[in-house]
Amino acid sequence: MCWTVLAQAGDSGGLLPFPVLLALIVGMFYLMIIRPEKNKQKIRRELIDGLKKNDRVVTVGGIYGVVTNVQREADEVTVKVDETNNTKLRVTFGAIDRVVVENAEGEKSGKK
Repeated sequence: MCWTVLAQAGDSGGLLPFPVLLALIVGMFYLMIIRPEKNKQKIRRELIDGLKKNDRVVTVGGIYGVVTNVQREADEVTVKVDETNNTKLRVTFGAIDRVVVENAEGEKSGKK
C-alpha cells in the first residue's frame, strides 16, 4: 500500500491537536520566562523605591559606595566612593545593582 493512502484513511499523525499543543507551549513559556522576569522587575522596583541615605550599594559597574543623597524627581543618586578624598559619583537609579546588607556575623550579602 502507498503511504499517502494510509495517511488519508484517518491517521491524524499526532497525539494532540495543534491548538492544544500550541496552548501548552505558550503556557510553559509564560511560566518559565515571563512570570520570573516580572518577579525580578518587582523586586528591583522595591529596591529602588526603598533606597535611602547611608545605604551601602554596588553599581552595575562594580563600584561600592554609600548613598549620600537621593533625588527621586531627578532620577539621580549621589554615592560616596572614597572616604579619604570625599569622592562622590552621581548616578541614575538604573546604575544601582544591589544594596549590600551586613548580617550579625559581619558578612556582607547583596540584596537585589
